[in-house]
Amino acid sequence: MGQYLAFDIGGTTIKYGVVHGDQTITDRGVLPTQHNADGAILKALKSITMQVLTTQAIDGIGVSTAGIVGRDGAIQYAGPTIPGYQGTPIKAALADLSHLPVAVVNDVDAALLGEQAGGAAQGRDDVYCVALGTGIGGAYYRHGQLISGAHGTGNSVGYLNYDVSSATNYEQRAATLSLEAQLKSQGVSVIEAFEQAKAGHEPYTAIITAWAQTVATGLAPIVLLLDPEVVVIGGAVSKQGQYLLDLLNPALDQLLPVGLRQTELRVAALGNDAQLVGAVAPFLTAITKK
Repeated sequence: MGQYLAFDIGGTTIKYGVVHGDQTITDRGVLPTQHNADGAILKALKSITMQVLTTQAIDGIGVSTAGIVGRDGAIQYAGPTIPGYQGTPIKAALADLSHLPVAVVNDVDAALLGEQAGGAAQGRDDVYCVALGTGIGGAYYRHGQLISGAHGTGNSVGYLNYDVSSATNYEQRAATLSLEAQLKSQGVSVIEAFEQAKAGHEPYTAIITAWAQTVATGLAPIVLLLDPEVVVIGGAVSKQGQYLLDLLNPALDQLLPVGLRQTELRVAALGNDAQLVGAVAPFLTAITKK
């Protein structure tokens, strides 16, 4: 079955662990990205790789990372969240260091692959993932392939639905960061607001219902254009489970012709482990990128 070193690189931390063939994870750790000062991220990946290789046999290395990953396993595009990250040759550097096969995938792609391998989309062959967080990311898996477009920039769903009058796009209106900003005047966190809404307390019910309707405006084009079997909702807000689905399903149905939608909405099941499992999924199953 093998065992694989997996990394998950975010804006502030690098999580890592050894993923076994049965998808259990051992030897976990976490490091700060240090805002990638002086190439801190790649240095950390190399350091952890050498530490792990001195203690156990590893069959491959998988990396889940923020940013758009080029077909050469380097960072093709990175926003301001991680300074100086664009162009980082992750795959080449780790392959040269370890002499092992290396897979590098975008973090939303990795979350989707993890959920498809052992989570909310397990066994489904046509799956879309929408990750709600500071921004909004998308990923599409179909018949053993990650579909990312001719230039690798497909599924940039956060930029959907640009509104000229407000100069905002989908993620600026629908990310959980936007919900957090709306709740600031109430002095509560997103988690606290959901608890208040579940208890039927206003204005939290109204605020969260309106936010869910905004989220649905980005899900509707995905359903209409791609008709996936399942859309998995990821990000920390997915922990709201059935309550979140009960908000999104009617909001989505209002935006679509009656009786057209067959796509099922599900919330992510693996939490933060989805990216670690998904990072090594290319070693566990035959996955290609198109």
